[in-house]
Amino acid sequence: MKKALLVISFGTSYHDTCTKNIVACEDQLASTFADRDLFRAFTSGMIIRKLKSRDNLDIDSPAQALLRLARLGYQDVAVQSLHVINGDEYEKIAREVQAHSHLFQRLVLGNALLSDFNDYELLLSALQSQMPPLEPDERVVFMGHGASHHAFSAYACLDHLMAARQIPARVGAVESYPEIDQILSGLLREKVCKVHLMPLMLVAGDHAINDMASDEEGSWKAQLHEAGIDAQPWLQGLGENPQIRAMFVNHLQRALEKSNAEVTV
Repeated sequence: MKKALLVISFGTSYHDTCTKNIVACEDQLASTFADRDLFRAFTSGMIIRKLKSRDNLDIDSPAQALLRLARLGYQDVAVQSLHVINGDEYEKIAREVQAHSHLFQRLVLGNALLSDFNDYELLLSALQSQMPPLEPDERVVFMGHGASHHAFSAYACLDHLMAARQIPARVGAVESYPEIDQILSGLLREKVCKVHLMPLMLVAGDHAINDMASDEEGSWKAQLHEAGIDAQPWLQGLGENPQIRAMFVNHLQRALEKSNAEVTV
């Protein structure tokens, strides 16, 4: 039976960060599941269209990728999401997997990065491993994407756990809670003098480059500077962290083990 590995991310139009993050995750998954042929899909229609228009590069949506695999005769397909939370983008994948399951003998989907409490513990460890040495008056602030989906609470949970574990870091979100104003108020109360800004996103794309690290008015770096806090951005996506890549591998391994167990029952 032909076996495929389909790795699905939101996507990025930045080729360098794609290589450092998305390709790095794909390569580690492909190395672990070496009996499967690797394929890629993006959930962002905007990025797919931009890559086609700008670079004449064709990237499948999840539905297109699944139909392509069925046409190519793959009957055992393992799908791994590279999304951080179980939000709208992850649900797109889950819907397409459900809708196309009849085309395959086995179609398995691995969870997003933060899917159970153990994932939070592992992510805390992974994030600490990439934090620079800090003085007592320094902090790291991680920028999450945020979401209108109820899964946005994952960012607040992670922020709360960092405080509970006395990790000198905070988590905010661009498009939902916790907001940068709240994070900034806390930093001022703690008399923090310097902040290291890091993306809590798979890739260091538009949000990291423009909303976090730029000198433009309203960026997180600019707002920190305006409040008298030095800010140093680090443009490193989560996909560059080997511990986080290992989490995605583990999620797919567990999904496949669960599928195997269901077959043998």
